[in-house]
Amino acid sequence: MSKSNPLRVFFLIPPEVQLLDFAGPAHLFYEAKEYGAEIEIHYISLNENSSQQSSARVAIGGLLPFTTFELNSNDLLFVPGLESKLFLSEQFIKQHQSFFEWLKKQGKAKARICSVCTGAYLTGIAGLLSNKECTTHWKYLDDFKQRFPDTQVLTDRLIVKDDNIYSSAGVSSGIDLSLFILEELFGAVFASKIAKEVVIYARRTSKDPQLSIYLRFRNHLENRIHKIQDILSQNLDKKLKIEELAEMVHMSRRNLTRLFKTATGITIGEYLEQLRVEHAKQLIENGSKVSAAALACGLKSSNQLRTLLKKHTITP
Repeated sequence: MSKSNPLRVFFLIPPEVQLLDFAGPAHLFYEAKEYGAEIEIHYISLNENSSQQSSARVAIGGLLPFTTFELNSNDLLFVPGLESKLFLSEQFIKQHQSFFEWLKKQGKAKARICSVCTGAYLTGIAGLLSNKECTTHWKYLDDFKQRFPDTQVLTDRLIVKDDNIYSSAGVSSGIDLSLFILEELFGAVFASKIAKEVVIYARRTSKDPQLSIYLRFRNHLENRIHKIQDILSQNLDKKLKIEELAEMVHMSRRNLTRLFKTATGITIGEYLEQLRVEHAKQLIENGSKVSAAALACGLKSSNQLRTLLKKHTITP
């Protein structure tokens, strides 16, 4: 982007906006600007108010009405999530009909519309998701499918891109979406510099599931199993025997294996295998050699890791 034609990035600030939905992406584009990218950042309201209050009760000011701008294919518009009592309200939709008409017009003009979390509801209401693929927060997937039956909702995806319409799963995934777009616009090296600047350990991609292995299989109330899961994830480079694990939580081997399967739905071995696959994938994507990744995952050789990755259809 040249100084005469900078990249314009717009952030919609609806009432009761989820702070991180827009603040995370906004900060990444701010950092990109600091690193030399020609970027203009604008914050807009979906009504005439120059300020809005977030869901966390923090006020955000200096907003311009959406009618101030007309977007084109060189522009980005981030649509963050907001409280469900609003986007599920017929009154809210009717009250802001002119905004939804404007949003549809910008999408039709090929502006890149990027929803974060439940922001997908706003793009859906505007009619921009008809015959498109998208995702949204996992809690709302079933409801979203019912409300927008002509949209293909991808249920276990972090980021979805369909032409000029982008969507991301949950609150923090807006950061991943921003890095995804920065890589598209400025290249992988530039995006990795921004990730490093804001201390993002592992960048996730459009093919990643919404919940990583570090979050999956944790929706149970068995504290002893949570402790075992923590120990396994923090000691992947070590060879821990089940007897040792059982002793750490004052259980027998047999009771531990039984309770782990009951709480998570998978065995300790299967869980450990998935931890190793995800950790190895992150290491390799960030430049580690397969041999180094194998050692970091507690495996004896590169071949052992390759076999494990092949089993999970990942090519190192």
